[in-house]
Amino acid sequence: MENFNSTEWIPGLPVEMGLECLIRIPYPAHQVASGVCRKWRELLQCPEFYNHRRRLGYTCKVVCLIQVLPPESLPDESKPRGSPRYGVTVFDPVSRSWERIAPPPRFSSGLPLFCRLAGCEGKLVVMGGWDPQSYDPVSDVFVYDFTAGEWHAGAPMPSKRSFFAAAGVGGRVYVAGGHDEGKNAMRSAWAYDPRGDEWAELPQLSQERDECEGLTVAADGGGEFWAVSGYATERQGAFEASAEVYVPGAAEWRRVDHAWEPSKCPRSCVAVTRDGRLVNLAESSSGVRIGACGVTLGELTLLTGSEYQGGPQRLYFGGQDGKFEKMSMPEDFSGFVQSGCCVEI
Repeated sequence: MENFNSTEWIPGLPVEMGLECLIRIPYPAHQVASGVCRKWRELLQCPEFYNHRRRLGYTCKVVCLIQVLPPESLPDESKPRGSPRYGVTVFDPVSRSWERIAPPPRFSSGLPLFCRLAGCEGKLVVMGGWDPQSYDPVSDVFVYDFTAGEWHAGAPMPSKRSFFAAAGVGGRVYVAGGHDEGKNAMRSAWAYDPRGDEWAELPQLSQERDECEGLTVAADGGGEFWAVSGYATERQGAFEASAEVYVPGAAEWRRVDHAWEPSKCPRSCVAVTRDGRLVNLAESSSGVRIGACGVTLGELTLLTGSEYQGGPQRLYFGGQDGKFEKMSMPEDFSGFVQSGCCVEI
């Protein structure tokens, strides 16, 4: 933190002590703190400051969910028409609190359908999906800064794709597979750098992988990006048992056979155990057999889903031991959850 040791952060306090006070500000207070003065705002948004807070254990992991919004009330009290609207819900496991992020300006009436999201260095990145009005695929990228409480548009995805794998690893967001506008499964992969707002092409997957699931897996020397299962164009719906692994900076992907259950859809329900095995969270509880969505936060996992088609959403919170505690959800946050990710703020 040498770059910050020459500024008096809090009048009357030594530089080091003032800096230590700011490091300990909990993330819910970051928006207020960033409005105190310009130098505090710049500090709280600085990547070096974020990494220092993370090393010292002062960051907080929250769950971000793409969730159906409550239906809008109409003047004549008739039922709303059209597709459900989606928004971003944030769950803080420490305070057990729920909040909803205002949508990006371009999609003020609801996020793109089937968009993907990933956490990266304290920010939430939302990518792709279908325009909620026309159902046309979009290449939009939006980045939400929790400190500023604001969205900004990122560089668009290099190509329009849907149902692709995505996850944040080591300061970048990785995407792979999915299908193009013609519903053709894809092998291409890219990495997005939120700091530089630019995309870099990666080596291609060894095979087409539509509807594959992205996963961040800790490894010696850093993290790995996994693209789990998926299927080729001519084998639509026949999910593969294999996965492919990319280590940032590598020249090719590493294939892992028998990593997943063949014929099982991996969407939003893949987790990794301490010993490195992939597990299907949809089989963790009978209450989430349908539409299961799990988000892992270190040793803990948030799990949502329904017991039967059309059934009410249920919420469970548990650990690596496989024991899940059933939790209640506020009514405004009880809608269907499409996908989710962890963001360390």
